[in-house]
Amino acid sequence: MSERWARATLQAYRLGGAIIYPVIGTYVAWRASRGKEDRARRRERYGHASKPRPPGPIIWVHAASVGETNAVVPLVQRILGYGVNVVLTTGTVTSAHLAQEVFGETVIHQYVPLDLKPAVDRFLDYWEPDLVIIAESEIWPMTILELGDRRVPQVLVNGRLSDRSFRSWKKRPYLAEALFENLAHVVAQSDLDGERFQALGARPVTVSGNLKVDVGPPAADAGALAVLKGQIGKRPTWAAVSTHDGEEKYAAEVHLALKARHPGLLTIVVPRHPDRASALHSELSAMGLNVVRRTGGGEIKDDTDILLGDTIGEMGLYLRLTEIAFVGRSLAAEGGQNPLEPAMLETAVLAGRNVQNFRDSYQRLIDGGGARLVRDKDMLAGAVNYLLSNEPARREMISAGAAAVEEMRGALERTLKALDPFIHPLVVKSRLEKPNGA
Repeated sequence: MSERWARATLQAYRLGGAIIYPVIGTYVAWRASRGKEDRARRRERYGHASKPRPPGPIIWVHAASVGETNAVVPLVQRILGYGVNVVLTTGTVTSAHLAQEVFGETVIHQYVPLDLKPAVDRFLDYWEPDLVIIAESEIWPMTILELGDRRVPQVLVNGRLSDRSFRSWKKRPYLAEALFENLAHVVAQSDLDGERFQALGARPVTVSGNLKVDVGPPAADAGALAVLKGQIGKRPTWAAVSTHDGEEKYAAEVHLALKARHPGLLTIVVPRHPDRASALHSELSAMGLNVVRRTGGGEIKDDTDILLGDTIGEMGLYLRLTEIAFVGRSLAAEGGQNPLEPAMLETAVLAGRNVQNFRDSYQRLIDGGGARLVRDKDMLAGAVNYLLSNEPARREMISAGAAAVEEMRGALERTLKALDPFIHPLVVKSRLEKPNGA
């Protein structure tokens, strides 16, 4: 692919977006009907603002979903402390709720505009951001190009590139360079991520570590936690969290294999997508298991086999009920899920081998002795059995995981150092524009 061809491709993308824009409403309406869009705020997806723009400089921070939003919370809080206004965009209903819970009215939350020229232009014309901070791997061509045309600095923080994404971009090097050259700075999660961004044409690139390490562990409602712990009592427990299709069945089969060895065993299953809960309840019940759904309000009794965690935002609750956690999307699916939260909440971490998207975090945990990878369901059963049977080994893994997390901290300060040349002038400008420089 030549540079000229890459430019032509991006121009075609720009024109194509303008052409389909008039009919995209049907798609957004369909998503809203399935609960994937906020009906009352659909106009924000077309770039229409729902709140007034405050005077002075504005930093636009974009985080795709809940995980990315959690990662940038401390960063946004520090920016707010400088006295600069923040517009935070996210793409999901759950992340919008999280933003409201964490920030209230201290930030301006908007749903991110569709990556189509009319929507992006309308959003930028209204908010006129002075700096854009993008979390992790959100590469939206139209948005990046329009910001580049307006000479608005764009910084990618906590940046990562999965194996699949990197291979895809490498096949189109001129296209990658035409986009990544618009980024004023990339702050990558790991050395490998940094090397990949540089290979695709990003300049400059620095490495901060993972911002998620500098976020505290997920909270839990104290009352709900006390109730569940009271119902569980001294029963042995383990959890399979952030599971994807097929992994819940593996967890159930592990439970069946171990319940005779560990009387009273309770298995906690928390699917990544709670909307699968009804189907999972039927599937696990058909295996002869007594299943209690968190949303059903049922009590965990002595004969309960599975607690099905079918709620959003309660990972901190479920992880506090056990000391052993298998992290999904790693056996029956690929990419892995974030192992840092389980490690922070004092669990011995297990996962399959397909953890490419979180390679650095897993490697650090494994090297420290806080996590182990398993190749299949039988090996998972063996690992769970060993940890349930061997308290000293379990406690050693938990301590090693906590130590590894502590060693990984510091990403926030390194990220702020990289952002300082962009933020400091806005802080000065904001103070100058306030009455009496207040």
